[in-house]
Amino acid sequence: MSARDVANSVAPPARPRPPARIITRIVPSREAGHGLLAGMRIRKKLFVLHTFFSLALTLILLVAIRPAIARILDRADSQASMDLLSTLVPDLSSARASRAPKVVDFLAARPHIVLKEGSASELEIPRELAVNASTTPGRVLELTTPPWEASAVVFVTPPGASEGRYIALSTSSPAARAAVTGLYIFTLIALLVVYALVVIALEIFVLPQAVYDPIRRVLAADRAVQENKATDEELVPEIYIPQDELGEIMRSRNDSVRALRRNQQALNVALAQLESAAGDLKKKNHLLETAQRNLADADRLASLGMMSAGIAHELNTPLAVIKGSVEQIAQDPSRPVEPARAALMLRVVERLERLSESLLDFARVRPPRSREVAIAALVDEAATLVRLDRSIRMPALENRVPASLHTVCDPDRMTQVLVNLIRNAADAMTNSSSGRAAEIVVEADETEKDGQRWMSLRIRDNGPGISPAILSRLFEPFASTRLDSRGTGLGLAVAEGIVREHGGVLLGRNIPGPDQSSMGAVFEILLPQGKPAAAPVIEYAAGQQP
Repeated sequence: MSARDVANSVAPPARPRPPARIITRIVPSREAGHGLLAGMRIRKKLFVLHTFFSLALTLILLVAIRPAIARILDRADSQASMDLLSTLVPDLSSARASRAPKVVDFLAARPHIVLKEGSASELEIPRELAVNASTTPGRVLELTTPPWEASAVVFVTPPGASEGRYIALSTSSPAARAAVTGLYIFTLIALLVVYALVVIALEIFVLPQAVYDPIRRVLAADRAVQENKATDEELVPEIYIPQDELGEIMRSRNDSVRALRRNQQALNVALAQLESAAGDLKKKNHLLETAQRNLADADRLASLGMMSAGIAHELNTPLAVIKGSVEQIAQDPSRPVEPARAALMLRVVERLERLSESLLDFARVRPPRSREVAIAALVDEAATLVRLDRSIRMPALENRVPASLHTVCDPDRMTQVLVNLIRNAADAMTNSSSGRAAEIVVEADETEKDGQRWMSLRIRDNGPGISPAILSRLFEPFASTRLDSRGTGLGLAVAEGIVREHGGVLLGRNIPGPDQSSMGAVFEILLPQGKPAAAPVIEYAAGQQP
C-alpha cells in the first residue's frame, strides 16, 4: 500500500462543496427584477436559457457516460491482455532459443503492448496474486493493481530452470479509444442538433402562438388604453386567449378594463350631474345676490326713511321755537328781543348745528390717517373733552389701560369714538336710579384669536345697561336717543363706522348680575395689532388737542 493510500485511509472524508448557484445568477430573482437577464426581451431570454441548458445537459451527459465507457475499455484491455498472454505463454516458457526472437519482434512491432519479466517484488505484483500464480504455473490471471491496470500475469518455469519467473503483460487498444473519442464528439453534436431542433420547433410552432402572440396582443391593448382609443381595441378578443395561466391573466385584465370603463362612465355621469348642479347653483347664487342687493337697497331705503323721520322729528321742535320767535319779532319789529328769548334761539341753533355735524360724521367716509398711539393717553384725552361739556355730569372715571400698550390708528377719529362711548356711559348713569355710585372703568389688553393679535379696549359702566329691545340694532342710526347724549341718535353709528374703517369691531353688551339683572353695560373695541407704523409714537397729555 502506498503512502497516498495510507493517508487517504486515515484522513476523514472531505465534505462535498455546495454547488455554485449558477442558475440564480442567470435567472432573475423572484423578489426583484435583478439578474443577468432582467433587461432582455423574452425571446432573447429564452435563447440564452436554451443555449445554457443545452450546453449544461451535454456536459452532464458526457461526464455521466465517461466512467461507464472507461470501465468498458479497461475491461476490454484486460481481456485482450489475458488472451494475448495466454497465446504467448508457450513461447515464453519454452527453452528453445528460436522462439524468443519471434516474441521480441512481435512486441517491438506493437508499442502499445508492454511485457515485463521478473520476481513478484520487481513487478510490484500483490502478494496474494503472486501466491495464486505460483501455485498454478502457466495459468494466466488478471492483474488490476497499479501500475498494472487492465493487465495479465502468469508464472512460468522454463524446462531445466531451478526457479520460475513472473511475466506481466499490459496492452491497450488505440483504435477503441479513438472510437470512444469519436463517440463523445458524435454524442455532443447529436445532442446539440437535437436540442437545436427542439428549440427551432418551439420557436416556430409553440412559443409564437402560446407566448409571443398573447404578450403582443396584451401590449397592443395596453397601448390602446393609454391612448384612449376605442373600447374594442382595449380588450383582447376571446378567440385569442389561450386556456392556460397566461390566458387567465388576459381575462383578468379584460375584466379590470371593463370595470374601469364602467367606473369611468359612472364618474362622467356624476360629473355631468355635478356640472348641472353647479350651473343651477350658480343661477341660484346669482338670484340670491340679486335678492341681497335688492334687500340692501330696501334696507338703505328703510334706513333713509328712518333717518328722514328722525331728522324731521329732531327738526320739528327747534324749528317751531325759531318760528314762534320770528313771528313775535315780525309782529313788533321795534320791540327788542328779550335776553331769555335770544338765549333760547341760540340753544336751538346750536342743537341744529350739532345735528348737522352728526349727519356729516355719519355720511363721511375717508381712510384713517394711522399712527402708533398710546391708548392710555387717548382715553385721558377723551375723558377731558367730555368733562369740558357742562351739559354732562361726568362720573368718576378710572383709566386702567397700561401705559405701555400701543396700537396703530387715527388718533382724531379714535378720540371721537371714545368721546361718544364715554358720553353715552355718563348719560346712562345720569338717568339711572339704581342707587349705586356712578363709575366708568376703561381697561385694555392684547389677545389672540384665530392666529391674529388684537387690542381689546373696554369701556364699562355700572348703569342700568342696554335695553334688550334695541340690543340687536344698537349701532343702527336713530336706534335710540337715550343712548346718545347729543340727542341725534347717530353717535354709536358713527363710532361703529370709524372702528370698522380701522379693520376692527365694536361690540356692546350688558354685564349680568348674580340675579340675572343688569349690572351695567360694556362697549368693547377690537383693533388688529399689526406691525407699528414708521412714525413716532404720539403721546397726548390731558387737555391737549390732537
